[in-house]
Amino acid sequence: MKVISALGLSASALLLLLLAPVHSTADSNAPAVVTAASGAAAEPPQAAVDDTQRQRALLQKVQELAVHGLFVETFEEEELFDGRRWFKSTHEKYAGQEAAVDEYTVRTGHVSPDKGLVLDAPAKHYGLAVKLDAPLVLDGSEGKTELVVQYEVKLQKGLSCGGAYVKLLRADAATDFGGFSDATPFVIMFGPDKCGSSDKVHFIFQHRNPLTGAYEEKHLLSPPQSKSDRLSHLYTLVVRDNNSYEVLIDQASVSKGSLLEDFTPAVLPDKEIDDPDDTKPSDWADDATIRDPHAVKPEDWDEDAPARIPDPDAVKPDGWLDHEPATIDDPNAPKPADWDDDDDGEWVAPQVPNPKCESAPGCGEWQRPTKANPAFKGKWYAPLVPNPAFKGEWAPRKIPNPAYFEDAHPARLDPIGALAVEVWTMSDGITFDNFWLGNDFAKAQEFAAATWVPKHQLETEEQERQREKERRELEERQAKDGGVFSSVEALVNDFVEFTKGNPLVGVGSVVVVVLLLLLSAFYVCCGKADERPGAEKDSGAEDEAESADDAPQAAAETTASDSGGEQQLRQRKKKAPKAN
Repeated sequence: MKVISALGLSASALLLLLLAPVHSTADSNAPAVVTAASGAAAEPPQAAVDDTQRQRALLQKVQELAVHGLFVETFEEEELFDGRRWFKSTHEKYAGQEAAVDEYTVRTGHVSPDKGLVLDAPAKHYGLAVKLDAPLVLDGSEGKTELVVQYEVKLQKGLSCGGAYVKLLRADAATDFGGFSDATPFVIMFGPDKCGSSDKVHFIFQHRNPLTGAYEEKHLLSPPQSKSDRLSHLYTLVVRDNNSYEVLIDQASVSKGSLLEDFTPAVLPDKEIDDPDDTKPSDWADDATIRDPHAVKPEDWDEDAPARIPDPDAVKPDGWLDHEPATIDDPNAPKPADWDDDDDGEWVAPQVPNPKCESAPGCGEWQRPTKANPAFKGKWYAPLVPNPAFKGEWAPRKIPNPAYFEDAHPARLDPIGALAVEVWTMSDGITFDNFWLGNDFAKAQEFAAATWVPKHQLETEEQERQREKERRELEERQAKDGGVFSSVEALVNDFVEFTKGNPLVGVGSVVVVVLLLLLSAFYVCCGKADERPGAEKDSGAEDEAESADDAPQAAAETTASDSGGEQQLRQRKKKAPKAN
């Protein structure tokens, strides 16, 4: 696939992609051209011509930069999955996936919206890929000392839980990737992934063990955080032949380091490992200190002395009622008439506080308060002394690692044969755009400057305009609401100034207002019951008959305390109507 064909661009299509869009003046129905900076109306003809010329020059620049990329995709052709480039995996896991080339806007930032690969449905697994015409390789040869993966992500509806990363699949002449899945071997996995509190930009690569031929995933130890707003953001990964890496977001470096030092598990194994057959000697002393074997417990050390003792200086307060209990039977809780001692057990009246104790300092048997025992020492232990037999913490001896290997160039990964979007997401509207795969980081950044930068500037300016609009609307609402309070405040201030010169009139006015408020409250709260809404007159004949029958039980229930809880339960059961 040549780069220009991969772009799939016509001159007019890419003009709509870049900077502020321009419509033909011959189209009377076309919307007026809006500049990102001023939001002015239609430009003069000469200005429109100049703007068109500038954009054509930029288009030529983009086409020149695209030549330096192994694979470039801007999604300006709507028939994306016609078999020429991109395809949907035939694996059953991705049945029902809904993805298409679609337009997207940021409010009114674009008169003519840009296009991108949009994941249209939530709660889906997506498997989309494009096979490269030639493998992407980093082997240290001329022109292949860097490997660059770059693309844009726009979260049109945010991202609650899901991925927006890409996978670079391992080149394999025996497969066309048509049925690829999450189990298909990849070389690099890169891009944002968020779910709940987990939010990161993945960088994972598969490293091949030269001894066994087995592959192992290496994960970046401290991945950067993704951008979760709804603007277009540029994600760039650079792997260099000197075994360094760099992750950039919006052309700003957010993570860089070494493939040999900043990944887990480590790329290179330890040269030495613990001897699995080594065992600790039975006489090995691990403890640095021991109890002094020569120490003797002092003769006056009483291990049985309590921590607290009664205070001998405490005196019983005057008026303490030793022979009065703290609680007594409730005299207002008689035994229910239907209580059966044989069925219900002996009836026990509920307890209430003894009224005689209310005016006394206390009732019942008086006991001395306790205090800390000055003779308390607790259990005696011999003091610690250095262990003369201490040899240090034991560790097994080291032996050469039979699985050790050296890899001077872990950055020289396997050739990459396909680019895949293999994700699961609970959010729809995830949009991918402007893929750039190649071996020249500088050219990739120039490509981004010609595509992402103008778009991001438009989106940012539109976002600021929207925020300014919302701020003005809030201020207007506050001013409107504040006008009422300002009027009230002005009236109060005028009244205060008036009362300073006429204190008697001011006091009288306050008294009248207070009396009116009290009379209104009295009328609302204490009016006749039959005049209140919802009040109904009732003869009360039936209620009186029922009250006469249930009075003893009701009295018992309303006066019983927690100690008579079980009795209350039995009383309620007895009151329940019996089935005939």
